[in-house]
Amino acid sequence: MIRLFHVYKNYGFGSDALSDITLHVAKGEFLFLTGPSGAGKSTLLKLLYLAEKSTKGQILINGVNLGTLPERKIPYLRRAVGVVFQDFKLIDTLTVLNNVSFPLEVLGMPRSETKKRVMRVLKFVGLADRYDAYPLELSGGEQQRVAIARAVVNEPPILIADEPTGNLDSELTLEIIKLLDYIHKRGATVLMATHNKDIVERFHKRVVSLNRGKLVVPRSVSKGL
Repeated sequence: MIRLFHVYKNYGFGSDALSDITLHVAKGEFLFLTGPSGAGKSTLLKLLYLAEKSTKGQILINGVNLGTLPERKIPYLRRAVGVVFQDFKLIDTLTVLNNVSFPLEVLGMPRSETKKRVMRVLKFVGLADRYDAYPLELSGGEQQRVAIARAVVNEPPILIADEPTGNLDSELTLEIIKLLDYIHKRGATVLMATHNKDIVERFHKRVVSLNRGKLVVPRSVSKGL
């Protein structure tokens, strides 16, 4: 599903942000990417959804080589990758309905079908009754659930979450991780960056760590909650 071979990222000054990363994430896997702030977690994730390009090495997603992918085909690849950010990245001037609708509108889906699908996914994340609210009228946990709804509304096979609970308290953190785990159990491949050790210890998934841009020997833990 996701393969990295000897991947490097350098911004043109100092040491490499990522150095010799080789990693395989299998289809249907839930992987925690851990490490301290500045370890390279966000940089690695950005390479996967092509917010940035690697300096050296090879990245394959569903067999597609990101390094040789023409610019015109990048939007098609991104349809297969949902992304959830720490700071939500919702559009404050749009309602919940319109925020979640946005990816489907870009795909050209008919408005009637778009609304049906959006309401279905809002019900899934427990926010069907807040469809006409604006982001600033929601709590942090509600905003993150809207962001998750937006990321999965077009049913991408891969979900990338970059510190999705970094701005939430422990109770809301647990709620969001359970939601991501449920999405995983429905078939999505989930790659989540976190520095929260409590999350990693409670949800027994495969763990890969970064430190100063380098991959630390990964460890496996037993599956299940």
